[in-house]
Amino acid sequence: MNTPLSYKNSGVNYNLLDPLKQLAQQKGKKTAQQLMLHNFCEVDASRGESAYVIDVGDHYLAFVQEGLGTKNLVADAMYKITGKSYYDSIAKDTVAMIVNDLVTVGATPITVLAYWATGSSEWFADQARNTDLVSGWAAACEAAGASWGGGETPTLSGIINNDTIDLAGSAFGIIKSKEKLVLGDNLQVDDVIMVFESSGIHANGLTLARKLAEQLPDGYVTKMPSGQMYGEALLAPTHIYAKLVGELLDHVDIHYMANITGHGWRKLMRATKPFTYRINTLSPVPEVFAFIAEKGPVTDEEMYANFNMGAGFTLFLPRNDVEKVRTIAQKHNIKAYEIGALEAGEKKVIIDPKKIEYKADSLRVKG
Repeated sequence: MNTPLSYKNSGVNYNLLDPLKQLAQQKGKKTAQQLMLHNFCEVDASRGESAYVIDVGDHYLAFVQEGLGTKNLVADAMYKITGKSYYDSIAKDTVAMIVNDLVTVGATPITVLAYWATGSSEWFADQARNTDLVSGWAAACEAAGASWGGGETPTLSGIINNDTIDLAGSAFGIIKSKEKLVLGDNLQVDDVIMVFESSGIHANGLTLARKLAEQLPDGYVTKMPSGQMYGEALLAPTHIYAKLVGELLDHVDIHYMANITGHGWRKLMRATKPFTYRINTLSPVPEVFAFIAEKGPVTDEEMYANFNMGAGFTLFLPRNDVEKVRTIAQKHNIKAYEIGALEAGEKKVIIDPKKIEYKADSLRVKG
């Protein structure tokens, strides 16, 4: 029997990563006084959130920098098998990672910048792949309602492998009406937890997913029960929720939002206020997750701790707005599910159908 797979034994250890993030936030906060030179100030509560917010007077500005991770390595492997580059989808994944974080604070994306670092400039010799990357990036910016403002393409020989690329980027957005700022201040007991469907793995947990491919006799070509190749299932492009969230902010009293990326369903308790987040209904789980869990094997506790498990984005709101969210989400061709509610008590996530509990100290993303 295979040794159970986990994110940690696949090479990603949040127990080492998270303390660095906390230290960086603490040191970064000491530089906030520099904003006063421009008559601006930071919004303190945005430190440790998915986007950093600055008060510039009659509105707020929000900023994000994010990276794709290792999903493009799956695309590279599948390129050799199918002859299709998949970099149009990979570009969408990268932009989605950026703007889906930006909108969690109530910001409208304005501009996205690209950072494409390679180990050798020869990576750009493949014109078909270049075309897919550029067209995919532009299309993703359109889907987010943002301009593509430019970027950087460094060659980092000795740091990045010659045949790979590190895809990342940044974005800034605007919160014109200050009352649309969403940082969890209004969270309260009995708020409903709703999630928007994911398209699949999105762009988190790929380190573990790639590790599994190494253990499968046919690797990425392995067929799942549906007949789809495992590698192609992993490459389903990430949903971009920006325009959906933008419309919701005009019609719904949203108390908090979180992009479900690293840390999986533990991200449900990202807000500062202490609540118990009780999940009583699971959203539909895409086939690729069931396949990973079975073949790993990977425990349910590990799966929900690191993958989105079909829930790509979450929001917290009063119960009387639930149907309104469903209606607006349907207009954007995204399914929305009510999965639970907030209770008074110790800060933790309880997933009743799986008998799983994540305590507050399992999510250390704030300084």
